[in-house]
Amino acid sequence: MIKALLAASALAVCMSGAASAQDAAAGEKVFAKCKACHVIDGTTNRVGPSLHGIIGRTAGTVEGFKYSEAMTAAGKGGLVWDNANLDKYLADPKAMIPKNKMAFPGLKNPDDRTNVIAYIDEASK
Repeated sequence: MIKALLAASALAVCMSGAASAQDAAAGEKVFAKCKACHVIDGTTNRVGPSLHGIIGRTAGTVEGFKYSEAMTAAGKGGLVWDNANLDKYLADPKAMIPKNKMAFPGLKNPDDRTNVIAYIDEASK
């Protein structure tokens, strides 16, 4: 009984996340938290790598940026940034890739993550 209830709860959470609409304009506001370390509209690296064109890119591969060994290994292991992987990473960067050097603790609000990913995708083409 408890397992069924937990499964139903997990399914409801997953479905509500999938059903939320992406809002790139709202995501631009969320991206303000990222601007101290990342650019979206160019190839300049800051404290963090440029996020221009990140959707579809292998992790740890921006030219000229010195990644942590953990991030480089994730890319060599096949991690490619798509919406699902970005969502997981932005929720808790240290949980997804332990020992990566991004100090940001993550975006706990699923709508913020969905929206910022929509903005990143739109603004980096």
